[in-house]
Amino acid sequence: MLRKLALFIFFILLLLGGLGAYGLWWTQQPLKLQHAPVELTVPRGASAQGVARAAVAAGVQAPPDVLHLWFRLSGHGRSLKAGYYELEPGTTPRRLLERLVNGEQTLVSITFIEGWTFHQMRQALARQPLLAQTEGLTAAQIMEQLGRPGMAAEGRFFPDTYTVAKKSSDLAVLRQAMRAMDNMLEAAWSQRDPATPLRTAEEALILASIVEKETGLESDRGKVAGVFTNRIRRGMRLQTDPTVIYGLGPDFEGRLRRQHLDTDTPWNTYTRAGLPPTPIAMPGRASLLAAVQPEATTALYFVSRGDGSSQFSDSLPEHNRAVDRYIRGR
Repeated sequence: MLRKLALFIFFILLLLGGLGAYGLWWTQQPLKLQHAPVELTVPRGASAQGVARAAVAAGVQAPPDVLHLWFRLSGHGRSLKAGYYELEPGTTPRRLLERLVNGEQTLVSITFIEGWTFHQMRQALARQPLLAQTEGLTAAQIMEQLGRPGMAAEGRFFPDTYTVAKKSSDLAVLRQAMRAMDNMLEAAWSQRDPATPLRTAEEALILASIVEKETGLESDRGKVAGVFTNRIRRGMRLQTDPTVIYGLGPDFEGRLRRQHLDTDTPWNTYTRAGLPPTPIAMPGRASLLAAVQPEATTALYFVSRGDGSSQFSDSLPEHNRAVDRYIRGR
C-alpha cells in the first residue's frame, strides 16, 4: 500500500514538474498575434484578469485564463500599469509582463520651437497622427480644460521636446509644456535684477516673448532686452514690429506697412504705451533670463542689419542714419 502511495506521489510530482517546465518554456515562446502590431490599451484600475481579456480582445492569440494565471503566478498581478502598448511579433509572455509591470508604453515625441505662437503649436499637434486630437475648442476653452480659466494661451507653454504615450490626448502634451513654462518662469523671476522696472513675472513673460521675436543673433539677446528695459524706464513706447504683426493676426500678409503701424490694436506698441496685454510667442529660457537680467546699455534703439545681427543706437538721429543704411540702402 505504501509503495502504491509513493508511486502515486512520484507521478504527481513528475506531472507537476512537467507542467512547471512546460510553463517556463511557454513564457519564453513568442505569442501568436492576429495582426502586427497588436494595440493594447490597459485602462486605469484594470485587474489582472481584465488585462488578460483586453490582450486577447486586442489580438493576442492565447487563452485569457492562461494569461491571467501567468500574471497571478508571477507575483505581479497587481502591478500592471495602465497605458497604451504596441505588441510586435516575437513578444513573449515574459516580455509582455515586463512591459506591463514597468509601464513601457509606446511613446511619441513632439517638439515646440522658440518663437512659435499658440496657433503654430496647435498646427504641430494636429500634424501628429499618433495623438488623440482635441478638435473644435477655442484657445480659451483649452486653457479652461488645462485648469487655467481666463488665462491667455499665448506664451504660456515652454518650447521643448515632449514625450507622451501614443494615443494620448494633445492636452497631455500641452499640460506638460504649461508646467514646464511655470517652472522656467518662476526660476527666471527669482533671478531678476533688483533694478528691473518689471513688476510681475507675467510682465517678464511678455517682455521675453518680444525679445524672442526680435532677436536674430544669440549674442544680441541681452542687449535687445536692455533697449526695451531702458524704454520702459523712460516711459517710451516700445515701438516693436513683432507686436504689431501679432495684433494684425491673419490680416497680416507678410509685409509691414505704415498703415499697419498706425492701425491701433491692444498689441500695437507704436500707438500704445507699455507692454502689450499678453505674450506674442513662446520664449525660450535664454529670452526669459534676458528679460529679467538685461545687458547694461545706453542704447534706446536698434535695427536689423539684414544678416541676423542688430545695429544699436543711443539717439534717434543715430538710429535714423542706421535705418537709412540698413533698411533703405542709402
